[in-house]
Parts: sequence; structure tokens; C-alpha cells
Amino acid sequence: MIKLTGREANVVRAIGFTESMLGAEIQDFTRMQCEDVTDTLNSLLSAGFVESIPYTEQIQIAEMPVTAFEINPAYAHQLKQAIFRG
Repeated sequence: MIKLTGREANVVRAIGFTESMLGAEIQDFTRMQCEDVTDTLNSLLSAGFVESIPYTEQIQIAEMPVTAFEINPAYAHQLKQAIFRG
């Protein structure tokens, strides 16, 4: 069972389960500070729940707004359950 922090759930909700989303759009949707979005995305990337386009293991704060992110399809079902539970 996947457990997400409030910030992680907020970012996963922002990205959604259909298309990729740019970091700047995620930041607008979540209304979080750039540093917080970057930290949260890095935690989701390291867990394998989110993937970046182009692929990177860690995102830098300067690159975050122009990098696209999407939910890893292997975890989509579990992440949906985690969001609806929280």
C-alpha cells in the first residue's frame, strides 16, 4: 500500500493520470513554492511513482518548470487509491 504525504498527494493530483504536465503547471496548480515542488517531485521520482521527460533521476530547481512529468503507469492504480484514501 502506497502512503503519500499531503504535498505528494497534491502533486500527484496535479499531474493526473492521463497526460504529462510541465513543472510550471504543477506549481501553478498546487500553489506551492518552487523549492517545495522540486523537493516533492524528487521524492516521487526517487520512489519511482513519477517519471520525468526527458528522464532524470533528480530534478534541479532551475529545470523543474520546463521539465514534463507523468505518473509511472506501473503505479497508477495504487496512486489513485492512495489519493482517494487520503
